[in-house]
Amino acid sequence: MELKTTFEKVKRASKSLALLSDEQRNEILQAVADTIITNQERILKANAEDLAKMSKENPLYDRLQLTGSRLEGIASDMRNVATLPSPLGHITKQKTLPNGLRLCRVSVPFGVIGMIYEARPNVTFDVFSLCFKSGNACVLKGGKDADCSNREEVALIHEVLEKYGVSPDVVALLPATHEATGEMLNAVGYVDLCIPRGGKKLIDFVRDTARIPVIETGAGVVNTYFDKDGDLEMGKAIINNAKTRRVSVCNALDCLIIHENRLGDLSALCEKMAEKQVMIYADDKAYAALDGKYPYLEHATPDSFGTEFMDYKLAIKTVSSLDEALDHIDANGSGHSESIITMNEATARKFQAHVDAACIYWNAPTSFTDGAQFGLGAEIGISTQKLGPRGPMALEEICTYKWLIEGEGQTRP
Repeated sequence: MELKTTFEKVKRASKSLALLSDEQRNEILQAVADTIITNQERILKANAEDLAKMSKENPLYDRLQLTGSRLEGIASDMRNVATLPSPLGHITKQKTLPNGLRLCRVSVPFGVIGMIYEARPNVTFDVFSLCFKSGNACVLKGGKDADCSNREEVALIHEVLEKYGVSPDVVALLPATHEATGEMLNAVGYVDLCIPRGGKKLIDFVRDTARIPVIETGAGVVNTYFDKDGDLEMGKAIINNAKTRRVSVCNALDCLIIHENRLGDLSALCEKMAEKQVMIYADDKAYAALDGKYPYLEHATPDSFGTEFMDYKLAIKTVSSLDEALDHIDANGSGHSESIITMNEATARKFQAHVDAACIYWNAPTSFTDGAQFGLGAEIGISTQKLGPRGPMALEEICTYKWLIEGEGQTRP
């Protein structure tokens, strides 16, 4: 492998992280956060080079763009991670066997975490902060759209690490090529865990190609069901926030499911979205309810449902019952985030019990599916699988454990 030397260096450097105390890690994270603020111009200049290559009409433009306020938010998240309790060294199980052996299960780093992501330069800092705090080295594989931004960010991180006498090899950025992705996915013995963060196409490729362990994250086909007992004002606020807050993120709303008894309220539920020119793809009943009352309207097709738009687009499905709504989510959801708007607790509890997703909301928007919003500091991704972590993955979710066994000469019969 052409990148074998890089992987070897990162693996070797990962061992040195065990020599750092939590206080040292926190001090370095605070220093990187300071560097983000004092070097905003460097980062924004590199980001401008990336933005110049992408059309402003591209829905990923917003995800790619960094601003002074966004960098301040990234630095704040990193400082928050530094204040969180260390996830390492926690005793999660302890017992003494009848033969006198003392067993202790303790949390430890994975070692080297590989991260594959697309036009998301904020992920570079988020992943570094979480990996460094948890004692993991990281191999980053960003997309070509954000390559200038990512390289400047990693250069700043390296400068801080060198200042504190820590090997810069604890974080490596691979070339933004398809070949580099393939090499990481085959880095058996070097990369302990791979986390892809992006659309369905990327995640499918990683799952189908990888020879190293993978945790699937990111792809979010998100539904919200407005029940016959839903509150109109609450629904208007929740639906608009879930759809228009940031359309390019994985927790953004893709499909509004509405009970047919509430079609008379549909135009009111959608009116705020017209300000952002959200295109609605409505089934026949919803189309009739919106025709002449909402300016950006088209007939839905079968492909309108089960699609992660990442754009100012929304599908609407009309149902006659909660069970029909649940069937629609079963058929079209991705296991990411789902929401119900209702004042009927029994209906909400049935929804929460039935829906199979990492995050299930009642009278709140799916836009809250985020590690920082959950009080986890930041996130490395949203896991949509069931084996291992599920939902926002933060410090605890990127640690594993080992058993420590102590005896006094016992032998096994």
